[in-house]
Amino acid sequence: MQKKTIMIIDDDVYIGDMLQELLEKNGYATARAYSGTEALYAVQNARPDLILLDLMLPGLSGEDLLPKIQNIPVIIVSAKVDIEGKVNLLLSGAVDYVTKPFDIKELLARIKIHLRDNVRHGDKIEFDGISVDLSTYGVSVNNTPIKLTKTEFAILYTLIQNPNKVFSKDSIMTQIEDLTPDCEESSLRTHIANLRTKLKAVNNKDYIQAIWGIGYKLKS
Repeated sequence: MQKKTIMIIDDDVYIGDMLQELLEKNGYATARAYSGTEALYAVQNARPDLILLDLMLPGLSGEDLLPKIQNIPVIIVSAKVDIEGKVNLLLSGAVDYVTKPFDIKELLARIKIHLRDNVRHGDKIEFDGISVDLSTYGVSVNNTPIKLTKTEFAILYTLIQNPNKVFSKDSIMTQIEDLTPDCEESSLRTHIANLRTKLKAVNNKDYIQAIWGIGYKLKS
């Protein structure tokens, strides 16, 4: 089985070395970047499976780098996080955050959770019984096909690419515009409610969670 690759983006050499040693001892491959600019170039040329991102980086900061990283789970590892900052980071694309100094077992557990979130097979993505196929626009829950509108499919496809990541309404609208350009923000809540009902109808499991004042996420 091919090792999962985790990129460590941190200009602190001591912390980076410690993280690299820890991850490699636990069966992961690693990559390193020491500035936001270097990290952006590296991610575009060799996509890791997960990123550990410090915020206080030379050049392009972690906050500025985060929105430029697409469809890769990013865990913030930084001492520079307050409650408002955590919310903003989740809205900008982070799937999680760990505050320095961190507990090693907790960090490894969070990494494991986010690496197992979804499984990709070409154009097909699977998560906790849900299967979404972009090539056929087919969707099933526990192998039971369900019929979705184009907008519902686009929303689900967006959410399933980064399960447990919170998407704001604006972020969802931006993500789905290529698949369903006619969707309006005023009707987004209705589309999500309908999608939620259709997914739940198969096994009575509520897959979509509304985060009050922030947005929505797909949950296991």
